Amino acid sequence: MKAVGFTRSLPAADPQSLVDFETPRPVPAGQDLLVEVRAVSVNPVDYRVRRDQGPADFGTRILGYDAAGIVVETGPGCRLFKPGDAVWYAGAVNRQGSNSQFHLVDERVVGPKPASLAWADAAALPLTLITAWEALHEQLRVRRDGGDAGKRLLLLGGAGGVGSIAIQVAKLAGLTVIATASRPDSIAQCQRYGADLVIDHTGDLKGQLAAAGHAAVDLVFSCAEPDAYLKPATELLVPHGSFCTILAPRAPVDLGMFRQKSLRYSHEYMFTRPVYQPPDMIEQHHLLVAAAALFDAGRLRGTRSATLGPITAANLRAAHVQLESTHTLGKLVLEGWD
Repeated sequence: MKAVGFTRSLPAADPQSLVDFETPRPVPAGQDLLVEVRAVSVNPVDYRVRRDQGPADFGTRILGYDAAGIVVETGPGCRLFKPGDAVWYAGAVNRQGSNSQFHLVDERVVGPKPASLAWADAAALPLTLITAWEALHEQLRVRRDGGDAGKRLLLLGGAGGVGSIAIQVAKLAGLTVIATASRPDSIAQCQRYGADLVIDHTGDLKGQLAAAGHAAVDLVFSCAEPDAYLKPATELLVPHGSFCTILAPRAPVDLGMFRQKSLRYSHEYMFTRPVYQPPDMIEQHHLLVAAAALFDAGRLRGTRSATLGPITAANLRAAHVQLESTHTLGKLVLEGWD
């Protein structure tokens, strides 16, 4: 089968950073599905693994942590899907990825593809959707039933892949969403997905919030590197407020600054369940089932910003270069095979 992978860490523009190659079609065992991949999207984790982690013990390592496709075979332990089912998922960072014609994935982190979404639109969503959903409903403990309606969420970095879907998930829960963006196109992106207010993260956050009538916020969700925002967050958050980040701080965190207001600090890493396989691993399946219904009901919208062509090394290198610029809006998708 066709696949795209790498054997050593190189700059994304290097022709050898990602290469096309042939590899045997895998065989499912246990609770694995074998999925014929129709479309994939590219996330910052792809270039970070390529750049910082290298191939490890994979030989030629295949990246790709978002996919939409058709189940063609199932392992003997599978109970949730059958051949012919259309699915979407984000997979696991410690396994070979979805940039291959056929891909093995544990059915417990897979959902039925929303019927209303095309392959490319479905592939754009799972990783960022799971990240936003878990961050809001598990880490920040926002109730889905509207019990936290009216609470103010400061979303740091609202125009990227996670931010674009996090705005929508937060609005479904009734939150007031204050997103940050600094360019006209990123401001427009936040507004397009329903942010109540957009402020500039390069400026005085407290002053901008006060000018808009917000003396404080209840929740902070950082989709950007959190170091610069940890101290301002302690000033902006109400007592017993919560701060969640999807990126690890570069410097050690002084959690003492959170003590006086009894603030909660947490990380969201959507690969925790696929990697550690805890008893509640199937929650990602349930999440994707619930989200598919919301897309099919028109209550959530896709975040695909561009389709870069078929799944080839050249197109994936171009996607990595663009993502590493850190100015990408929404999600980049590749569909089909040459």
